[in-house]
Amino acid sequence: MSPASVERPHGSRPLITEANRLIDRNPGYRVEIIGGQILLTPPPDGPHGEAMMDFALLFAEAGLHGGESRVLPGIGIWLPTGTEDCAIPDLSVIDADYREHLVENNCYAPVCFRLVLEVTSSNYRTDLRDKVTAYASAKVPTCVIIDRKHQRLHVLTDPAGDGYENHRPYSPGEIVTLPASIGAEVTVDVSAILEAGQSQVS
Repeated sequence: MSPASVERPHGSRPLITEANRLIDRNPGYRVEIIGGQILLTPPPDGPHGEAMMDFALLFAEAGLHGGESRVLPGIGIWLPTGTEDCAIPDLSVIDADYREHLVENNCYAPVCFRLVLEVTSSNYRTDLRDKVTAYASAKVPTCVIIDRKHQRLHVLTDPAGDGYENHRPYSPGEIVTLPASIGAEVTVDVSAILEAGQSQVS
């Protein structure tokens, strides 16, 4: 069970108001606020979803979707990096009692997140830099990035300040065992995940 939710900040929410307007005007787009900046991401392609789903199935097979944890796509995390900052990881492993940690705007306190996963798209620099900083600042224990552009799987652990003390990129052909802190032993075939995420050739 997670500790108590973070205290909800008060006052006006101009960025969130604008973000919600953008959501209404851009169906299928992901709207996040990181470092006080609104980020608008186009809908992902099929291979993006396939790589994410392959990870979700690995988590489910390991027993992480049920009991003390859940595996959820697109659940918002409230960030400590700004008064309105919030992100939407592609996939998250979270504590089963996450409903008790709702902060606002469909975002939940970072204390209930065990792992966040990002699959890169055209905005890969955001996933590799800005979001890593945000997740580390929120003390999310493990961050996994499927870097489709550079064909690497990044596993970051042990958040400290605005970074992670341990950052290991894995290449095709390697096998990765994720940290036990997520709640189960999960082994990942890097080649299979990267192949699933390969973009379509036009």
